[in-house]
Amino acid sequence: MTSLCLTPIFGDDGIMTHIIGIQSFREVKLELGPLPSPPWKVSSCYQFVGTLDDSYPHECMNSEDGLCCLLRLSDEVLVLNILALLPPRDVVSFGMTCKRLYKLSKSENLWKLVCQNSWGSETTNLLESIQGSMGQDWGRLARELTTLEASVWKKRTVGGAIEPSRCNFSAYVVGTKVVLFGGEGVNMQPMNDTFVLDLSASHPEWQHVQVSSPAPSQWGHTLSCLNGSSLVLFGGCGKEGLLNDVFVLNLDEPSPCWREVISAAPPLPRSWHSSCTVDGTTLVVSGGCADSGVLLSDTFLLDLMTDKPMWREVTVTYRPPCRLGHSLFVYGKRKILMFGGLAKSGPLKLRSSDIYKIDQNKKEPKWRYVTGSSMPGGSTPGGRSPPPRLDHVDIALPGGRVLVFGGSIAGMHSASEIFLLDRIEENPTWRMLDVAG
Repeated sequence: MTSLCLTPIFGDDGIMTHIIGIQSFREVKLELGPLPSPPWKVSSCYQFVGTLDDSYPHECMNSEDGLCCLLRLSDEVLVLNILALLPPRDVVSFGMTCKRLYKLSKSENLWKLVCQNSWGSETTNLLESIQGSMGQDWGRLARELTTLEASVWKKRTVGGAIEPSRCNFSAYVVGTKVVLFGGEGVNMQPMNDTFVLDLSASHPEWQHVQVSSPAPSQWGHTLSCLNGSSLVLFGGCGKEGLLNDVFVLNLDEPSPCWREVISAAPPLPRSWHSSCTVDGTTLVVSGGCADSGVLLSDTFLLDLMTDKPMWREVTVTYRPPCRLGHSLFVYGKRKILMFGGLAKSGPLKLRSSDIYKIDQNKKEPKWRYVTGSSMPGGSTPGGRSPPPRLDHVDIALPGGRVLVFGGSIAGMHSASEIFLLDRIEENPTWRMLDVAG
């Protein structure tokens, strides 16, 4: 015989948002002969009582002994097998059902498990190292990173200087350090100097890193993070034209140097492409601009952890239109999202707000058109979507969300709004954030 206990989960507004079911089994002796009626009594032995006082949380009770079957579980089982596996919003909703679950939902140990399961151990370890001696408040972190309610612009005054001035450089964050390389100087001269800004220092300042073996001078290149402590450099425009070489910089070495990675079957030399890393070990390069201004639509992978790295093109039956100035970011460990850029549309090149994704977990990965505006039949996701743009930046947030900021939009204006893309896997929704500061 089986029995099923259904427990409602209420939101802050008192509306039921989820139902949790627990099924139990027990032995029952039944007469196997003809029966005039069912051998069990059909009744509803569970009732839901609103509140014991004038405030939340609700209490779910059994009419026979006053205890919900869900609450027969120990605190350890409730925390490890149910609560820790829920997204942050659902944990809060769960805690609104009764006083005992409300108490459990306030545990810092629970919230650390929730953050680890929702965001991954790599993200939580990084957050733990950044907080340092300030102590861990995982409940607050989960709330702020989920709602982004505490987001605010803050101007940081830092020492040092990046000289000479430049444009078209590339910068990337590794842990608490911002690394800037190369760029275009006066008279379109490419540069190859490296600067580091450590934001964890009490008085951050730009440091010109003296590398023993510099990479070639270039602009229009990309930097990506490798193994959490290194940077990988690809492509760009150098003194002799476009490049397709690969260099790696390890910031943990006593004497950092740009180490060239000799690889087989490289893609076409290019600039204004986009890149990212999957698993922290595999470089992904997409699109860009080749010789004579030809836009590209290819995607290449390079595993940098093998003894003899070899480029491999992702062969697909469908690929996004040729483009430059777009962005790539990784979510869900091995899934890649592409957004925006200057895309080819027939004889024209137009700014784009299209979204594409590809899942590297698949045996045969395929680019899939998610949503946008420039493709035939394209739909606009829920909420206010950002204007088409290129040369923007994006930041992957825990939980498979992304922030988009800046870039070049129509009229050559620089965008200053921040947009959040949520629910990528279900129904992509854009939201413009009202950030103070």
